[in-house]
Amino acid sequence: MFENKRIVILGFARSGYEAAKFLIQRNNQVLLNDGKPLQEDYKEKKEELEKLGVEFILGSHPENLIEEGVDYLIKNPGVPIDHPYVLKAHELNIPVINEVEMAYLSIPEDKNIQMIAITGTNGKTTTTTLIYEFLKKAGKKVHLAGNIGYPLCSFIDKLEDGDMIVMETSCQQLENLDKFKPNVAVMTNISEAHLEFMKTYEHYKEVKSRLLKNLGQEDIAILNMENEEVMKIARTCKATTKYFSSKHQINGCYIKDGAIYYYDERVIDLAEIKLRGMHNYENIMAAILAVKEYGVESETIREVLKEFQGVEHRLEFVVEKNGRKFYNDTEATNIKCTQIALSAFPEPTIIILGGYERGQDFNELKEYMKNVKAIIAIGSCRARVQEFGDHLKIPTYSYEFLKDGFQKAYEVSEKGDIILLSPASASWDQYKECEVRGAEFKKYAKEVKDEN
Repeated sequence: MFENKRIVILGFARSGYEAAKFLIQRNNQVLLNDGKPLQEDYKEKKEELEKLGVEFILGSHPENLIEEGVDYLIKNPGVPIDHPYVLKAHELNIPVINEVEMAYLSIPEDKNIQMIAITGTNGKTTTTTLIYEFLKKAGKKVHLAGNIGYPLCSFIDKLEDGDMIVMETSCQQLENLDKFKPNVAVMTNISEAHLEFMKTYEHYKEVKSRLLKNLGQEDIAILNMENEEVMKIARTCKATTKYFSSKHQINGCYIKDGAIYYYDERVIDLAEIKLRGMHNYENIMAAILAVKEYGVESETIREVLKEFQGVEHRLEFVVEKNGRKFYNDTEATNIKCTQIALSAFPEPTIIILGGYERGQDFNELKEYMKNVKAIIAIGSCRARVQEFGDHLKIPTYSYEFLKDGFQKAYEVSEKGDIILLSPASASWDQYKECEVRGAEFKKYAKEVKDEN
């Protein structure tokens, strides 16, 4: 399918690099375009691809780059859906796909490759990681791909009969998937998000539903029974459906008497699980349903869950110092994620809120603040966080930088308290990416001196 074609790749980054390398080795004419100038850490990759025959246009988007004769436009997931090249390709009936679709269509049909794909507004990274860890512990040969792990096309040529692929699929990736069909599809939950990219909530939901659209009765869809939007999407799903619930005892995976059950089997007590919060118990149940399709034993699941501390930067336990527990949730860049984080802690909590100003409504956190004893407001929106805290009559302290805010958080804390970075804000006012903010918080937490 992808041989002797004329292909334009829009966007360099990791997926663009892997797609270009994959395609040029199949005798395609490949041009890679990115509107940004070449970044220093991609110079060697560019030189490597140029030696293989890939053409480059970097730093601009020439007006007539997309024209008759182009066979495919392969779009990096981060490129806007209304980019002029995308619109032009649609006008000329040029297929617009991404690296995931290209790689999926290139999987050898004579190999029994099993794929589990996970999507959702929240929880997909944790769920994906748990599925991968369960399968790996069970001795399966499994590859981690997609939004975490490696681009799918980077290991297509290495796949062997019976291999498994576990793949997190974001809405940006699903936007340009057409024929993609996993064997098992997991949908954690759906709520309003990414509207700056998807434009409308209706479009966002429609894009998320594409994970299920090609499934047949021989495939499995694992769905959150307690999420209204997921259940609406499930109405048209043709797959065999299996459900998890955090509220009801069902014919599936559920919570009862302080434990997680798989049908009638008690799998693990909640007290044995290191992850905190009902949202994480939902992620765990989704992962259990997925791996049970491949015969993973409950003992294996228990072994992983007793040690698994979470995905870095997502409600990640960092350290306990002087009776205070520090949690890094820097990936909570929206209100919904911070609501989830606050719901996880019955203990007195000092929360660090704020960052990049994009009009987020902190009042939506009001009903989740009952255990919050102090707020540290940081970043460019700190004045609005201060106003929010003052309105709730919660002691609130405002600082531009995390370093100063962290010192105050520790100063007002006591033994038994949680110190939580869950900003409900992006980090772009001060950091290149939110992971840098999280790493800084972890550094400060680990540097707290032990008290005699």
